[in-house]
Amino acid sequence: MYNEQKMLKLERTIAYIVLIFMTCLSLFPFIILIVNSTRLHSDISKGFSILPSKYFLQNWINLFSDKNIPILRALWNSVLISTLTASLSVYFSAVTAYGIHMYSFKGKEVAFRFIMLVMMVPPQVSALGFLRLIMKMNLLDNFIPLIIPTIAAPIVFFFILQYMKSSLPFEIVEAARIDGSGEIRTFNTIVLPILKPAIAVQAIFGFVGSWNNYFMPALIINSKGNKTIPILIAQLRSADYMKFDLGKVYMLIFIAIVPLMIVYLLLSKYIIRGITMGSVKG
Repeated sequence: MYNEQKMLKLERTIAYIVLIFMTCLSLFPFIILIVNSTRLHSDISKGFSILPSKYFLQNWINLFSDKNIPILRALWNSVLISTLTASLSVYFSAVTAYGIHMYSFKGKEVAFRFIMLVMMVPPQVSALGFLRLIMKMNLLDNFIPLIIPTIAAPIVFFFILQYMKSSLPFEIVEAARIDGSGEIRTFNTIVLPILKPAIAVQAIFGFVGSWNNYFMPALIINSKGNKTIPILIAQLRSADYMKFDLGKVYMLIFIAIVPLMIVYLLLSKYIIRGITMGSVKG
């Protein structure tokens, strides 16, 4: 008995050590980012440092005083695109999953398999055809091609469908129908609250994916006022040697991760609440 307790204590200790190590390893890039945002370009070029410097404010001023880098406008563009992308993809994916899960109709299996097939196609494959389409529709340098197509999100649909199968009893929906509730009202007032943990997870992933997206915005966006944060970061990094400033680059990346942290902190509570309190509540 004593040996078993000793082994359990040893295993617990090893598990804590591994978790602490993995946590430090995950936080290390963020620490380096914050440290480098406080250092000048000349100091960063000399090599690695774990200690912060005193030039955070100087890098901030240098970045915001650069008229070629519209930081506030790019932040607004990224927030707008990412918020609409995450909201629309999550809501309409949940609607689609609800239809597939709750209704029986001819061609249901075909529709499901088609959505799964679309999920396997990488966006880069269809990028050229998509670009030609939006050029014909005169939608270049417009946010619409970056937002509307995200409504069709097969991965989000599949995730929510699997969560729905395990957490949405048919009896709740049937009871709402018997009480005279319409389908739209039932979905918005009963089904969506049950799906909050799944929606929060996919909203985080959707927001982060859209926020970090460089490929499609770089193809579509041309004007200075419509650029997003990833485009500005790439623009700073590709500057010529005389204008290149690592301090400004790290400062811009630091600013870019702040909204992501805010979104995670706002939505993570729904994930924890879903685990601790259960998914079904009145």
